[in-house]
Parts: sequence; structure tokens; C-alpha cells
Amino acid sequence: MGVLATRSRRIVSCLAVAAIALAGCGNKGGDQKPTNGTATGEPIIIGMDEDSTGSGAAYSVIAGKTIRLAIQDINDKGGVLGRPIKLVVENDESDPTKVPATLQKLASQGAKALFLQSGSAAILQAKSTLTQLGLPAIAPTGVTATLVTPPDNELIYMLANTTNDWAQVYCGAFAAAGIKKIGVLTDDTTTIAALDKALFAQMSCVQFVATEKGAANASDLSAQVARLKNANPDAILVTSVGGAFEVLAQNTLGSQMAGTKRFSLASIGNQPSSWKLAAPGALNGLIFMGSINTENPRTKDLIKLLQDKNGKDYDITAYDAQAWDAVHVLKAAIEKAGGVDDPKKLNEAMQTIKGYPATFGQGNFTLSFSAEKHLGADGACGLSLVEFGSDNKPKGPWATFQPPCNK
Repeated sequence: MGVLATRSRRIVSCLAVAAIALAGCGNKGGDQKPTNGTATGEPIIIGMDEDSTGSGAAYSVIAGKTIRLAIQDINDKGGVLGRPIKLVVENDESDPTKVPATLQKLASQGAKALFLQSGSAAILQAKSTLTQLGLPAIAPTGVTATLVTPPDNELIYMLANTTNDWAQVYCGAFAAAGIKKIGVLTDDTTTIAALDKALFAQMSCVQFVATEKGAANASDLSAQVARLKNANPDAILVTSVGGAFEVLAQNTLGSQMAGTKRFSLASIGNQPSSWKLAAPGALNGLIFMGSINTENPRTKDLIKLLQDKNGKDYDITAYDAQAWDAVHVLKAAIEKAGGVDDPKKLNEAMQTIKGYPATFGQGNFTLSFSAEKHLGADGACGLSLVEFGSDNKPKGPWATFQPPCNK
């Protein structure tokens, strides 16, 4: 108990320092200036609501960094329609009550379209504000289906497979592995509460025998894991925004429930900094809901680009790929619309994008939109169940089950 608590406090401290360092990579307001390149004329101003300090920072900062890189790359190649893109940024801290003011501030800075890179609960609150502002928006890493369903969904778009698809994939995996009883270990964030509600409602394929919750900043989860163990589940599903909680959860489960199959959300697979803080071998055998498939040629190209920019040891995540695609989908819409001065025309242009070859998912995974389809994913093959190896790094697709690529 004493050793575990000491290790947990060290993990929390390390992650806090890392989060501060990452948050320092971007500033509020106009934190990205357009480069000269061959682009001329007035810049196209795009706004980003990026949670860099709240519960969604663990993934929003990763995506935000790649959004900036994608914009820089576009500007270096001549911009959009010969005009550079300027990114302005504000932070809602994944707090739904702060969303309206955050988006209004971005609009007041001249933003003609928005990236909503925050927690799902916060983005849900954005829908009605977007309707009032009349600005189209993309949630690059959003996975909650209600983000793009009525009401007030006319101006909001998502790329990735939703929790409805996740539920089907988990159920397929549990059936293939003979798992019938599930124990859940979850954090106390509003983002995960909303995700759990949506996900578990679709998972009648298994019996939930116990659910244990811990504070996102917890330093000890031993009691929760002990109660889960007493429930005798076939497998454990950890649902969290990642970061310190996920590391502590996996460390505790690895020591107290060794031999019990473990599953997790995308969070742990998309946070390489967490892998390094986990106890040796603590992630071995853990299966997470991934979206990166290195057999996808576009993924390979993005890996090379990101490693050229960030160093050869950079580990690509789904957040990187989805952020990259969000920027280029918006670029395509701006080109189709002939500019950004008419937001209605820009929104209609978004709805004409078909068969965009994504940089995440399996090789034939594409994104398409229409007036009725604001979720870009064309089929479940944007997902992949990935297993960790003994070195606490993802070793590849889980051999027992993979989602079919049916559109």
C-alpha cells in the first residue's frame, strides 16, 4: 500500500509537469501567425476551442499540436486558395458552462470556422451556440454520437467512429473471447460520465457485475480494485480520460488482478507519455480501442512527417491522425466553397465531401458527409483493437478479434 501510494504520487507529479509543459506550447488568442510562403492576401481565420488545462487536456493538447502543424504545412505550401490560415485559440477547460463565451470570443476574433477540441460534455453544449453564431465546426476527436444528431446539429461534424460502433466492437471482442461478466473502473470526469452512459446503453451483450469510480486525481485505487476482484468478472474495462488516473488504474489492476483480461478506451493507447510512467509490464496484455493501423499507407506517410517534425521517436496517435484529417477536410470544404466569407456556403460545401481517404483506420477507410450524415466515418474499419506488449508499448492488432470493414 505505502509503495503503491508513493509511486502513484510520483506519477501524478510527473504527469502534472508534462501537462504544464505541453500546455505551454500554445497561447490563448492568436497563437499561430501565418507564414508568408506563396500565400497572399488576408488570412483565413480559423478558431480552435482547445482544452489545454482541464480534464480533456490529456488528448486535446496532442490533437491541438498536430492541428497547428497541419496548418503550418498548408501555409508553407501556399495556403488555401492562395491565402494563409491564421489559427486563434481559446480554452474552455472542458467546462460546459464556459463554452458559449469561449466560442463567442473566437467568433469576435474573426473565426469563420471552428475546431472543437475539448471534452464531449463541453462540445455538446457548443451545438446551440454554433447555431446562434452560424459557424460550421469540426470536433476532430469527438466520439459521442449525440454530438452530430438533432437538435442543433446543422453546423457540427465529426470524423471518428462513435461509441455506438465501439459498443459493437467490444461486444464482438467479448463474444470471441468468451467474456460474459464485466467489471468497470472509471474516473469521475463529466466527459467519461457522458461517454459511459452512451457506451454502456449499447452493451447488453455482457453483464456488468461491478462498477467502481475514482477521482481523476486519485493517488490510490486499491479499495476500488479489491471490490472489483470480489465481483469475480471475466474482464475489466477501464474508462477514463487517461493521464494519471489510467496509469494508476493499470498499475493497480496489474498487481492485484494479474491474469484477468483488461480492456480500455482509446485514451491509454493515444498517450505515449503514460506508457513510460506505468510500472514495468503493467500494460502487458491490455487491449484498447485504437484507430492507428500502420498498414494504411496514408498513416505511414503521416508517421514519417510527424517524426520529421517531432523527432524519430515520436509515437503517432489517433488524435494526431484525426487532427490532421480535420484540418484537411476543412481545407477541402473551403476550396469547394470558394472561400469563407459565406458561412452557409461553407457549411454546404462540407456536406459535399465524399470518400476522403483518412489517415487513420484501415487502408480502405474513408470519410464522407452529407446534409443527413454529419459523422464522417464510412463503416467500422476506422477502429482496431490493439494489444500492449511486455515493454508497455502497443505491439499490434489483437489476434482474437478485429472489427469488419463493412460500409
